[in-house]
Amino acid sequence: MWLAENEGAKFWLNVLTELKNRSLNDILIACVDGLKGFPEAINAVSPETQLQLCIVHMVRNSLRFVAWKDYKAVTRDLKQVYRAATEEGALQALDAFGKEWDARYPQISRSWRANWPNVATVFVYPEAIRKVIYTTNAIESLNSVIRHAIKKRKVFPTDESVKKVVWLAIQSASQKWTMPLQDWRIVMSRFIIEFGDRPDGHF
Repeated sequence: MWLAENEGAKFWLNVLTELKNRSLNDILIACVDGLKGFPEAINAVSPETQLQLCIVHMVRNSLRFVAWKDYKAVTRDLKQVYRAATEEGALQALDAFGKEWDARYPQISRSWRANWPNVATVFVYPEAIRKVIYTTNAIESLNSVIRHAIKKRKVFPTDESVKKVVWLAIQSASQKWTMPLQDWRIVMSRFIIEFGDRPDGHF
């Protein structure tokens, strides 16, 4: 467990380096939330890792400055991009989105194109895997539990006391992690095809 006043690429590089030193030998896919420098930190430690930028974060950032009267239409047209069956279809949908909205919101399609290498990973995989890797919502949910536990106490005399509260919050949340991943056999078969012998011994 690590504590820091600020989250940044250097912090995560230190965390990932320590994890590697503690025998984390490989990361197959990493879903990240858009923190600047985080993908580079992952690639520095695990160059073969496939990166997936959280689609939920991408959509949220895209809609930040959209006028309310356009909100539903922009959301609908963005969905055509990230819900496409193939990367080619997604790029076509992004072109169509740009033609429709670039005059008013040019920053949206520009952002998706700039981040496309880390957005498009999801299109390599079938739906059973896509729905797991397209968002960081699972860890965001855990973060919410931790934040709630910390806010209840507000003041901590030592770093160790913070760690204890966080650990207890994680233990409590983990009791609810009982739902198995759907279509696990399909997922495993695809991972073996995609990654060869890299997953051996990990499942």
